Amino acid sequence: MKSYVKLVNFEINRFFKLYLILMGLTIVCQVFGAIIFSKGYMISANRIIYENQLSVSQYTEQYGTFSFDHFFSSGWIEIPIYFCIAMLTIYVFFIWYRDWFGKNTFIYRLLMLPTERINIYFAKLTTIMLLVLGLITMQILLILIDMQIVNSIVPADYRTYFSIFENNHLDLWLLLYPNTFIEFIMMYGFGLIFVAVLFTAILFERSYRLKGIFFAIVYGMLSFGVFITPFLLAGNTSYFYPLEIFLMVIGASILVLGSAIWIANHLLKHKIRV
Repeated sequence: MKSYVKLVNFEINRFFKLYLILMGLTIVCQVFGAIIFSKGYMISANRIIYENQLSVSQYTEQYGTFSFDHFFSSGWIEIPIYFCIAMLTIYVFFIWYRDWFGKNTFIYRLLMLPTERINIYFAKLTTIMLLVLGLITMQILLILIDMQIVNSIVPADYRTYFSIFENNHLDLWLLLYPNTFIEFIMMYGFGLIFVAVLFTAILFERSYRLKGIFFAIVYGMLSFGVFITPFLLAGNTSYFYPLEIFLMVIGASILVLGSAIWIANHLLKHKIRV
């Protein structure tokens, strides 16, 4: 356990500077975006009111009120989020291939550590999940800050009440923050399984090189097939009860995750040589 914690700490430290840059860019983009977007709205609203000699109530009646979801879908929030998702997706591969192709082939030093090799796999998997959870935690705090900025610039007479906790029509927000705790666990649990399968596929490629690419593709397709089967069966609601579908999803998830870990452990122990 101690070795595993040290490996997690080591992996996080390796990405920490870039992670801070990623968070910094997100914060700067969204905060400045909130200021620019809100001031732009007020400049436009004041110009229209002045040119057409309208009252605030007449303006909002004709042109509608300002809602935070206008800012959310403007790109100032969505683009940094998608950028973070893209960077972490790339890092899923980089976290392994850096050890092989980086300076001094660092993977050999990792594999010779006096600990079970599977701990390396678990440490990298844990690192990815901690990085993801860190970003989504920062994002929800940042949204609250953005809302305060917007509310301080756009007067209440121009605004429609908006609550991120009651919002159900922003697809990206629902993807990041499901409505219930169970949905949250399932969403990020599925993400964990996806990363685990990718890690194992990478180990196939590293173990068998060119043949490993074929093995990785076949393994990935089989894992996807097992995982998606309960969702396909869910279409036959006349035969299966919702609870049965749910249990099949849980069973398929455990099977895919368990097989990914077992295969990875086998490859690390017996196929990857130092």
